Amino acid sequence: MPHEQQPQPFDELDAAAVRTWSSLALAALDRARDDIDAINVYPVADADTGTNLYLTAESADRALDAAGTAASLGQAVRAWAHGALIGARGNSGTILAQLLRGVADVLDDEPAGRGPDRLLAQALTRAAQEAYEAVAHPVEGTMLTVAAAAARAAETAAAAAGTAAGSVADVARAAYEGARTALADTPGQLAELGRAGVVDAGGCGLVAVLGALWQTLSGQEPAAEAVRGRAVPAPVSVPQQQPCEAHEEHGGPAYEVVYLLEAAEEAVAVLRARLDGLGDSLVVVGGDELWNVHVHVDDPGAAVEAGVVAGRPYRIRITHFGDERRRAARGERAQRAVVAVVPGEGLAGLCAEAGATTVLTPPGRAPDPDELADAVRRAHAREVVLLPGGADQRAAAAAAAERARADGVRVAVIPTRSAVQGLAALAVHDPEATFDEDVVAMTAAAGATRYAELAVAERQSFTSAGICQAGDVLGLIDGDVAVIGAGLADTAEAVLERMLGSGGELVTLVLGPEVPDALAERLEAHVQHGHLAVDTVVYRGGRHSAPLLIGVE
Repeated sequence: MPHEQQPQPFDELDAAAVRTWSSLALAALDRARDDIDAINVYPVADADTGTNLYLTAESADRALDAAGTAASLGQAVRAWAHGALIGARGNSGTILAQLLRGVADVLDDEPAGRGPDRLLAQALTRAAQEAYEAVAHPVEGTMLTVAAAAARAAETAAAAAGTAAGSVADVARAAYEGARTALADTPGQLAELGRAGVVDAGGCGLVAVLGALWQTLSGQEPAAEAVRGRAVPAPVSVPQQQPCEAHEEHGGPAYEVVYLLEAAEEAVAVLRARLDGLGDSLVVVGGDELWNVHVHVDDPGAAVEAGVVAGRPYRIRITHFGDERRRAARGERAQRAVVAVVPGEGLAGLCAEAGATTVLTPPGRAPDPDELADAVRRAHAREVVLLPGGADQRAAAAAAAERARADGVRVAVIPTRSAVQGLAALAVHDPEATFDEDVVAMTAAAGATRYAELAVAERQSFTSAGICQAGDVLGLIDGDVAVIGAGLADTAEAVLERMLGSGGELVTLVLGPEVPDALAERLEAHVQHGHLAVDTVVYRGGRHSAPLLIGVE
């Protein structure tokens, strides 16, 4: 999440100013990401430019944080640029990473005699130059055009000051205004934008970043609507395009391939030529033997193989544009959703009624990460709370969460160890609260719920409660065998007594498919007789669920 904003203006771009710039830029991109996604029509109308810019800026901001407040200006800008490089997403994010590298190349080398206004102008100029050099075939009317216009405006403002002590805030404002003007002109420079009646999406993001720079140095907040550009009305409406085939019909490749690459500069030069022959939208950024490679191709395997020849590719990501467009065509994502792993059909229905997207996983089988990742995609939300349901399912949940975060979804995994803890968390879920508040409340509810499961022993074995024989009923409390009994009812009552001995206000009983209603009635009566202030709720777990699950809150 973006840091707290710092309203105090800075007289120069020192390390503290860079941290503030990063924080404000991240917050600005967060606010603008939906608008930017909506106007994303070039080079591919996959509605993710705003998200890609935000994720790139978030990675840069994390790296800057990790550098610490004691970092010098050079250390700070290098960390910032490195974070953007390793976290760059999409065409726009990759270009943003190179822009930050260009800024770092100047700010990390401060020869005497240059005032802060001149230094900033030169940093923005170097940024634009390096971004153009990183793109195999630069196109005007894009983010590159906006970057170049900002640099020219900054150079003009710095030169106007002459030998006088100019204001670095004036240079930042000139760059911001120059970028806004260039952004408004992009529909007349690029046919795809003109037909859709929108400005360039990547340029919108860069305007937001430069607005954050001006805010850092002046203490004045840019107008909220500036990021959309003068040529675009709000709300933005973009004509729907056919998935996959539309891109192919217009001669564009079907896949986006992105990876980090450890390779020598000489090998990267050969790689550029190889990838340029395979596809388009080629952007290779970085240096010092670490590169971020982005290309659109029809043969993703060949693009990855070219990276293997050049060096060591990793963090490889291949995206089919048809899949991206189909997701975009589903409309605006919900703000927040819950994905729950449940062990029975009845519980799946119960959670679905509460609004959760469910993954049915029979007891004893951990869900596949692909299943969970698909469920997160089906939830179609910007924020997802994932309830894994059991300790043996957390690894799959964590893997699915990482994949979802790579897709721009904010995910929190609640460490539930039983379906009843998931029910408790779902009961306090509040989509109107902030994401952090909701996650804390759900985690607290799950953690405050003790859980038990009754199962039938399949063979003789040693347990924490003694030796059990095949056919014995085992009462597991918080994952450990606590009671060994001959019958389900007696064992359940013994388990309830142990659990309620440390207090409780609500007992949840989840009955398996073969368990009669009479057992629930007996256990309800048992609780009421010994614990008058404790309420009991009963659910049917349905097919695949355990014989009995118990929760005590």
